[in-house]
Amino acid sequence: MNDTKVDIVVTDDHKLFRKGMVALLDDFEIVGNIYEAGNGNELLELLEKLEKEPELVLLDINMPEMDGVEVTGHLRKNYPDIRILILSMEDTPQLVAHLVGEGVNGYLLKNAEPDELELAIKKVMKNDFFFSGSLSGAVLQGFKKDVPTDSGLKLKLTKRENQVLKLICEELTATEIGENLSLSARTIEGHKYNLLEKTNTKNIAGLVIFAIKNNLYKI
Repeated sequence: MNDTKVDIVVTDDHKLFRKGMVALLDDFEIVGNIYEAGNGNELLELLEKLEKEPELVLLDINMPEMDGVEVTGHLRKNYPDIRILILSMEDTPQLVAHLVGEGVNGYLLKNAEPDELELAIKKVMKNDFFFSGSLSGAVLQGFKKDVPTDSGLKLKLTKRENQVLKLICEELTATEIGENLSLSARTIEGHKYNLLEKTNTKNIAGLVIFAIKNNLYKI
């Protein structure tokens, strides 16, 4: 990721929390313009009015009128380039897996430290995915126990695709993976596309979860 500022929309129905988030984000050097929405409907109305799409939406799950799950579907259909980072107090593996399956790029718990929020924004913009530190251990392990894997899946990955998948899960960018494997970033992007197609996942976050669930990557 370059040094370009990230425009962000904070979407949460709790006004005090939302205002606090805006104040916090305003201190981050990486953050550019900051917008607010109280629910999914307000978010979609805001996006229609903005001349330039924001790069990232911070999205609560439980909101009136249109919640985070519903609005995620609208964003993925109409604004596919906008990254979505969920902010929630809920940490059940099933919910996280469902939202990732719907196309969110990351998941951060609301009790996270400010430094982790800043890291999450950077990671989502750089690697297309981020999971809260407290999710990356026990909860991600829970995917393998509590979330059914794709039983009977006959996934045929090439040796190179397996190499690329492992490095994606280790949070390397296409350029970094290319340097590691002595391939061009464009070639790596091609492998990424093939991996998404073969695993029927919507983005890198979904691909990482798929790899963990199906024992293609060990955490």
